[in-house]
Amino acid sequence: MRATSLIAAALTAALIGLSPASLSPAAAEDGHGSQPPRQSWSYAGVFGRFDQAQLQRGFQVYKEVCSACHSMRLVSFRNLAEEGGPGYSAAQVKALAATYQVKDGPNDSGEMFERPGRPADRFPAPFPNDQAAAAANGGKAPPDFSVLAKARTFERGFPWFVFDALPFTGYSEQGVDYIHALLVGYEDPPKGTEVPDGTHYNQYFPGHLIAMPKPISDGQVTYPKNDKGESVVPETVDQYAKDVAAFMAWAAEPHMMARKALGLRVILFLIVLSGLLYYVKKKIWADVGGEVHGLQPELHKTY
Repeated sequence: MRATSLIAAALTAALIGLSPASLSPAAAEDGHGSQPPRQSWSYAGVFGRFDQAQLQRGFQVYKEVCSACHSMRLVSFRNLAEEGGPGYSAAQVKALAATYQVKDGPNDSGEMFERPGRPADRFPAPFPNDQAAAAANGGKAPPDFSVLAKARTFERGFPWFVFDALPFTGYSEQGVDYIHALLVGYEDPPKGTEVPDGTHYNQYFPGHLIAMPKPISDGQVTYPKNDKGESVVPETVDQYAKDVAAFMAWAAEPHMMARKALGLRVILFLIVLSGLLYYVKKKIWADVGGEVHGLQPELHKTY
């Protein structure tokens, strides 16, 4: 009876611990920063694909706003024209690269010089080194954008991390969800919260105090218009954040589409191979099984 009571108590505790309130992502706030809400991304999941229009808008936001402080050293201009990316043409990439000045050299005199960019060049950094970047940004160099979407993450807690690991329901967009949340998370501090000089209150930043001021506001970036002269998507901070986060996801993994296509082909091959192996096994062992059954009467006679 006592054992039954203990089991019942344990089950009750487990059910309380896994109640809908405790499973809610909002309940995972740990006091260091609110957990970013999950967003809908076109490239999420096994069959997801990047939205070229969104990547182009995200690159526009990066070029006009973020590139003033943040570098993207691991991405080349020519990557913008590769399959699975923003979809720019080779001519567009060449013209874009020529608008940048890239340090090269040394020349025959042993001196470094600047020249117009080429498609093979990587995006030049806004500062010559990390020390200069830190000096211009309150003592902290802004992080490089190349793989930031993969480097940033947050704990989802139990049991969500179990579902995140499943192949068809896997969730690996913590980085872009965090970036989006950070850009829209600037707000007035709660009453009684002291914000030191040089910092700003952000709901989703760990500790809530961030040195980077609000980088973008509604209407700051003008998107291409349709035939009626209207923007296809809203020119709001929320949309800017989604677009630049998607672009950063592509920058961190520009060959994602090729990887997913290869993975699907491998899975299909393994399924077909498993079927063939099962058929061959049944075919071979069917004959062996008949021979064994045919020997059974002789074995009975022997014993």
